[in-house]
Order: sequence, then structure tokens, then C-alpha cells
Amino acid sequence: MSKPLKQIHLAAHFPGVNNTTVWSDPKAGSHIEFSSFAHFARTAERAKFDFLFLAEGLRLREQGGKIYDLDVVGRPDTFTVLAALAAVTEHLGLTGTINSTFNEPYEVARQFASLDHLSGGRSAWNVVTSWDAFTGENFRRGGFLPQEERYSRAKEFLATANELFDSWHGDEILADQVTGTFLRDAKAGAFVHTGQHFDIQGQFNVPRSPQGRPVIFQAGDSDEGREFAASDADAIFSRYATLKEGQAFYADVKNRLAKYGRRPDQLLILPAATFVLGDTDAEAEERAREVRRRQVSGATALKHLEFVWNRDLSSYDPDGPLPDIDPDLADHHISRGRAQVRMYRDPLATAREWRERAAANNWSIRDLVIETGNRQNFVGSPETVARTINDFVQADASDGFILVPHITPGGLDVFADKVVPLLQEQGVFRTEYEGRTLRDHLGLAHPDDVRGDVRSERVAS
Repeated sequence: MSKPLKQIHLAAHFPGVNNTTVWSDPKAGSHIEFSSFAHFARTAERAKFDFLFLAEGLRLREQGGKIYDLDVVGRPDTFTVLAALAAVTEHLGLTGTINSTFNEPYEVARQFASLDHLSGGRSAWNVVTSWDAFTGENFRRGGFLPQEERYSRAKEFLATANELFDSWHGDEILADQVTGTFLRDAKAGAFVHTGQHFDIQGQFNVPRSPQGRPVIFQAGDSDEGREFAASDADAIFSRYATLKEGQAFYADVKNRLAKYGRRPDQLLILPAATFVLGDTDAEAEERAREVRRRQVSGATALKHLEFVWNRDLSSYDPDGPLPDIDPDLADHHISRGRAQVRMYRDPLATAREWRERAAANNWSIRDLVIETGNRQNFVGSPETVARTINDFVQADASDGFILVPHITPGGLDVFADKVVPLLQEQGVFRTEYEGRTLRDHLGLAHPDDVRGDVRSERVAS
């Protein structure tokens, strides 16, 4: 007997300051005006996506002492944008990346609980840490936190926030709230937390929200990050683009859940994915090659190479060979505030590998960056892309995908119009929203239901 088809989860990442963006396309719009966010969100909701995702940047990135070109448009505040989007959508989940290194649990918990109320239960929090002192210079604490303490602070931060969310829990408080006398109950919102990173007490001033707590996302790929996701997250982002890699990551993370008393369906694995569509597979492949070359200009290729070489390479010809000098291994990085610095932990080995690949394929610097960087995940006709996405999910390489178009804000429209209907015809994607909250969309239980302590208002509804 064959197992039933898994339902696919789809979400949309607003590209913003992203290296997949094609700024030069005439159809590209603003990354700061609210009309762009609204168009993108409405398209995602029209396609019945689970949620919209916003990344966060706490400082403009620099390269060689100058602001990196993708950041010149700025980075608007995540909570402000999500709160505004709550007013122009009805079902779409609203996910924001909020840093656990330079914020405080009370402040973040209050903001997410408020967003959950404003949106009717559609908020989600992507919990991240900050890794560099450069970003920390914007804050009083600076870059004080050692790398080995990042996840310990993040875990305690999340645990403390959950204590705040749960401080309005209990039938007695809810009954008092109904009668209008709950403000006299000293237990409402009371909390005390003493730990390594936080020592706080008081009363939380936002009542229990529709979801109880926001949905929790996590994006780390390290062993610590995978453990954090297995123990505390509802969903984890993945960067693995191939079927084999995706299956290995999927199995590894899902197998970690049992030690925390959790089932495999209590954590969703959602890789980010780019796409290029065409009327035929051949047309899509040609378009994808064109998109990649527009994403990586000569100047961009040199900047990318500087992530590894840690040197000023502006004098090199991007259409010429790779540098014959070795990377500079000094602690000072030419690129500041960019996660890519962490991706190449052995610059000498990376440089050696890239030289060998470039020589074997007769690649220039720009060719190499194109081939090793921005290759789209899904390329083909709508039928091909729909089939491939479904194959990944049914083969347990993911539970769905967070789609990242290369055009803002209209790049998602073609996927919504041409691919989603095919997935719906296959019976693997919803045709209508069946619930009100993001937890409903993702098939996740309410925190009170997980604890077996269902709130009276939920039972009544």
C-alpha cells in the first residue's frame, strides 16, 4: 500500500538586499516603498502560500570601507513592515528575522505577541544570532559575545521569551478576563527568570495571543544550529539544493527530534529556492543563463572573489584569470557584515579548488562566480518545475520551499499563475486556506494543545 502524498508548503522570501536580485531589469521596483511589499504579499496570498519571509540586517555591509552595492537602498525595520502587511492581508503568515544577540527577550516577546494579535495569529519569528563585532558596533554591548556563547544566549533568549508568552496562561486568568476582573489577578503576566544571560522579573503586558506563541524558525546549518532547531524550532531553513544533499539534511535533522520528545512532523524543513520559468525547458535554461549573467556583473564578481582572497582585487580583469596570489589570512576582513566570510573557513583550500576548476573549464573570474554561486534551483517549464518540486517533497528532501524570485516585487507573479495551479491539480497543494493562523497553515499544533492543557476559549471555539 503506497503512502499518501505529502502536502507541499510554499512560502515567499521578499528579495530585498539579496545577491539573487537583478537590479537592472526594467521590471524591478523599489525595495523600500510599501507598495512593493504589499504587491509581493498579496501575490503570495493569492497563491495560498503559507507565509511571507523578511530577512533582517542590523548594519549596512561594507567592502573595502565602502557600503556594499546591494545595501545602498537601506534596510527597513522588520516589525514595522510586517505590522503594515497584516492590514492588507487576511491569511498569509508574517515571518520576520529578529536577532537574539542585540535585543532583549521582553522587548521581542512584546513585539511578536502584539503582531500576533494584530494579524489574528499569523506571526513567526526566525531566531538568529549575530556573529560579528562589526554589527555590534551599532549597539551598546558591541561585539562582546564570544562565538561559543551565541547559541547558549539564543536558547536562553527563546526560553525566556516563551516564559513571557506563557505568563498569561491559565483557565483562571481567562475566566477573570471574561468577567472583566482579570487585572486584579496578580498572576496575569507575572514572570521571573534568572539565568546565565538574563535576570529579569515583572509582569508581561500583552495577553495571550491567538497562536499562544509565534511560530519559531531557525536557519543555522552547524551541528549546534541543527540541535537548536530539533529542540526548539517549528521549522528550519535549509540551503541544500540537490535531492541527495536535501535528503541527507532532512534525515539528519528529523532524526534528532526523538531525543527531545518530538515527532518528525513537529519540525518542517524548508529550503530557500530560486526559479526561472519558460514556455519550454530549453527556453527556461537560456533565460536562466541570462539571469545569472545579469546577477553577476564584472564588479560584483570581483567583490565576491574578495570574500575569499580578503584582498582588494579591483585591479584585476573580471573577464581574465583568477589571481595567482594566495588569500590574505589576516583577522581583518575586507568584507564586513557579510555572512559569506564565514562560508569559506579554509580560504587557501577554496582558492586552490577554484583555480583548478577555472583552469579545467577555461573560466574567467566572472564565469567562476556565476558557476559556483547563483545557480537557480528550479529551471524549466511550469510543468517541469511543478513536477520537480513535488518530487523533492515526496522523496523527503524537504517539506516545501521558500521561493526567492529575482525581480522585486513582481517576480513571484508568474509562479503563482503558472506553477501553483499545476500543484493544486496534483492534489499536493491547497486550493483554499482551511485555517486562520499560521500554525493552521503549517499543520502545527497550538502550544497549549502540545502540553495537553487546552485553553477554555479554544475548546469553546
